[in-house]
Amino acid sequence: MKRRIARAPWELLKRTFGWLVLFEARNKVLLAPSAVRLRRFENAETARLAAALGRPPAARVATVIATHRRPEALVAAVRSALEQTVEDQVVIVVDDGAGLPRLPADPRLFAVSLARNTATAGVVRNVGIRLTRSRYVAFLDDDNRWEPDHLERALAELERPGGPDAVYTALRRVLPDGTERDVLSIPFDRRRAAREAFLDTNAFVARRTGSLYFSRLRRTPEVLPREDWELVRRYSRRHEVRHVPHATVRYLVNPDSFWTAWDATGRA
Repeated sequence: MKRRIARAPWELLKRTFGWLVLFEARNKVLLAPSAVRLRRFENAETARLAAALGRPPAARVATVIATHRRPEALVAAVRSALEQTVEDQVVIVVDDGAGLPRLPADPRLFAVSLARNTATAGVVRNVGIRLTRSRYVAFLDDDNRWEPDHLERALAELERPGGPDAVYTALRRVLPDGTERDVLSIPFDRRRAAREAFLDTNAFVARRTGSLYFSRLRRTPEVLPREDWELVRRYSRRHEVRHVPHATVRYLVNPDSFWTAWDATGRA
């Protein structure tokens, strides 16, 4: 009985704010020191790599691919990005300090490596965002692929009169053997997102604004929610986000994911 009473305030808070919101508030308190250090590293690496690249890559849309030690999967992901029906794009691959394989030769492709491993997906992706100057930014992980019309469908919604600032398409989630697990297609609902982790940036295409950056908290696989959830929900505070109910992302349910513990979350 005493235990039930002691849990009552926590259960009330979860019902009021949502457990994901509460967990993220806790993360910001506990992981703040690492975020400060990683922000300094991100700034230094952005400056170093921008100098190496020279003129910042620019196009209608920039695709940022974060990678770490998945050479074969990365090549497939890069190809799926370059084979989009939208050709006015740049693809920037950011390696988290492990080294890059040989990638397809394409003038729209840029690849850089961080000076050391951060094990922090948000920092890797932020460097990619900051190295480009495109109007829109899309994200693809190294073990996932896009259908050829992914960017076309997203940009059609973004650029229609009265269109939103960001969209996310449906995810076709597949198992390592290639069989389909399910299709994740949930309309955007900010209140629902406080309780369910259905937001994933592999399907997310957004207008570049000051809100388009990832959390720099160092999230081990056990730390929930993921940085994908944090970005989309924070972005939606001041920007309209819509769902496009077409499965344009082939999402690998990867038990060996560098950043995600599938056993703990059930979804990315």
